[in-house]
Amino acid sequence: MSTNQQPLIAIDWGTTSLRGARLGASGQVLESREFSRGILSVAPGQFEAVLHELFGDWLQAPGVLCLISGMAGSRQGWQEAPYCPCPAGFAELGQHLLWLKPGRIALVPGLSCVGTDPLNTPDVMRGEEVQIFGALQMTGRDSATLVLPGTHSKWVQVHSGRVTQFQTFMTGEVFALMSQHSILGKTMDLQGAFDEAVFLQGVDQSQHSGSVLHQLFAVRTLGLFERLSAAQLPSYLSGLLIGEELRQQAVLPHPDPVLVIGSPALCLRYTLALQHLHTPCQSLGAEATWAGLWALASSCDPS
Repeated sequence: MSTNQQPLIAIDWGTTSLRGARLGASGQVLESREFSRGILSVAPGQFEAVLHELFGDWLQAPGVLCLISGMAGSRQGWQEAPYCPCPAGFAELGQHLLWLKPGRIALVPGLSCVGTDPLNTPDVMRGEEVQIFGALQMTGRDSATLVLPGTHSKWVQVHSGRVTQFQTFMTGEVFALMSQHSILGKTMDLQGAFDEAVFLQGVDQSQHSGSVLHQLFAVRTLGLFERLSAAQLPSYLSGLLIGEELRQQAVLPHPDPVLVIGSPALCLRYTLALQHLHTPCQSLGAEATWAGLWALASSCDPS
């Protein structure tokens, strides 16, 4: 990879948060900033003003390039950058960048794919694509199975450097709904410490045949009959839902490590579940985003 590319400002602009990094000549992070200024907090027509307010000093560098990934490129964001259809790699993403200021500021488009189910259901991602390619760069792999846990978890297949297929699971959102807005939450202590053993009990229970809808109600009865304490129930529910997500994957067991990309807390849970189910894995964090945007900048033509 070239080390002579123009200076890069890497921006990850999500729904609720905004992160940025100023990268050096070989892609190293020289400085980073994070703000609670996700797209939902920005008034229409004010995205450029917010970018300059928070990163204006960085943008003044001669010849600087700014690549922005995430929900800033959505219909609710700065400007809609149409999804790049899979299979797609660095080349396709570079060709589909939406230039807001030619050669200076561009939105990364995100990816779309068509499912293999009878309805050929479409699926989409924004922001995760740069994490995927960053993880491949960091691990020296061109083919992998990856999981990006979160509100909407993504399971991704990459072959020969190109994303070929992915699936989204609403695991994090269902956990939030069940624990905060359903009858299950009435018996839970959400401030309780994470209980690894109880979490893995939930993972094991999810692997048995039967409906997850029935198993969810059992979260309540385990509390009613004092089989689990109020502080333990969130860990059990988390294991049940993450385990259900893993039950749908054909990677179990798998000879090559699954790459897990996300926050430390979520990576810990997915790593525990995967290893418990005899699947090797490797965890990566925020650095995958910066590595992915750096690699994309190295492969795109800003002219």
